[in-house]
Amino acid sequence: MSSEYDWLTLDDDEEIVWAGQPSSQSLYGAYLVGVPMILLLGLGLVVIAAAYLRQQNTDYVITTKGVYKKTGIFSRAVTEIEFEKVQNTSFSVGPVGRYFGYGDVMISTAGGSGVEMILDGVTDPQAVQKQLSRRVKRAQGDADGETDESTKEDVLDEILLELRAIRQSMDNGAAARESVTDADPGERDG
Repeated sequence: MSSEYDWLTLDDDEEIVWAGQPSSQSLYGAYLVGVPMILLLGLGLVVIAAAYLRQQNTDYVITTKGVYKKTGIFSRAVTEIEFEKVQNTSFSVGPVGRYFGYGDVMISTAGGSGVEMILDGVTDPQAVQKQLSRRVKRAQGDADGETDESTKEDVLDEILLELRAIRQSMDNGAAARESVTDADPGERDG
């Protein structure tokens, strides 16, 4: 693990599968508010600097066992949600985010009151939410989740064998009908 994630404590068998932070495009709102405030009140630099520092000091990590969020400029707060506890994942994209390709991913836990964690301003939030959802389903053993490749191949092989048997049965039936129709009329009356 790199020193970039020195705040992350992973189990021995846990690996990082995705890492990110708020998109730099998510700062455009702060620029929109901050630049006019520089001209009017001089406080715009504070607005822009605070948004930039918040963006630079926020990290999100999805591992093979859970999702982590680190925030804090002067201090550090790390939140972890294990996949077994996740009840629901969703994403939302506002009009500006749609144009620039960023949005929020929300995570709700069982027994929690609403959304427990928001990954703010991530690039391609739909893909992040989809990956997170697949990991949650896999961890919870959901039948709709991903299965092993060998299991998928076994099921496909069984389907193929069944289809071939059906086709052979239909071909044999058609051949039998043709032989009856092609027979000499005298043989049929026989």
